[in-house]
Amino acid sequence: MYEELRAALHSESAEDIDWITFVGSGEPSLNRDIGTMIRVVKVMTSLPVAVITNGSLLSLSEVREDLSAADAVLPTLDAGSAALFRRINRPLPDFDFERHVEGLVAFGSEFTGRLWLEVMLIAGINDDEASLENLSEVIKRIGPDEIHLVLPTRPPAEPWVRPSDEEGIARAQKILGSSATVLHPSKGYGGFSAEGENDPLLAAACILRRHPMTDGELRNLLAHRGVTNLDSVLQNLRDSGKIIEIVHNGKISWRAS
Repeated sequence: MYEELRAALHSESAEDIDWITFVGSGEPSLNRDIGTMIRVVKVMTSLPVAVITNGSLLSLSEVREDLSAADAVLPTLDAGSAALFRRINRPLPDFDFERHVEGLVAFGSEFTGRLWLEVMLIAGINDDEASLENLSEVIKRIGPDEIHLVLPTRPPAEPWVRPSDEEGIARAQKILGSSATVLHPSKGYGGFSAEGENDPLLAAACILRRHPMTDGELRNLLAHRGVTNLDSVLQNLRDSGKIIEIVHNGKISWRAS
């Protein structure tokens, strides 16, 4: 990992990298070496380090200690009640929602970096007034610096999952804004990069193994890497079984096979 990071830092200009972010195909805090990795990376570069996490292990003091080395931590909380949390996030049967919240509260009281809480808004599920009021009360206990609203724009596990509309987003901004600064989801995040990999197709595969990409995201990545015959390349990758096309709500996304 460290060699790949060195290669990426060497190949990218300072203007192209804002953060070093720990995120994976699974939960990064499950890696028992996450604290060591964060600290080594901070020695390697002056760039700030972020961790994107579901926050499920923050009830463990050793996990909170590991993540305390980061400059920013982005845990997720999509519901303010155990029933709604279980419907959206589908944890293991013995998962304790209140213990989960207490872990977030403890981390919020201890962490000296930037705590940015991510909330995914799902139409008709957690964007109504009552659900948002419940969530706001829980968020006040956590005390994040910012709340980042996100939308399920990539293919979800269930067909009934749809992104909240502008009315739902505005309602969330109004209600959750009493807890912290709320960022509209249109602000988004940076593009995808896999600069440690020279081959553009292998770079795309590296990203797709972690999470799906929209058709536009994948095309932009390949074009940035010098690929010109995008339609032909995507068709060959699909026909060879290396990537799988997913159509959801009339939009195309791709994931690794």
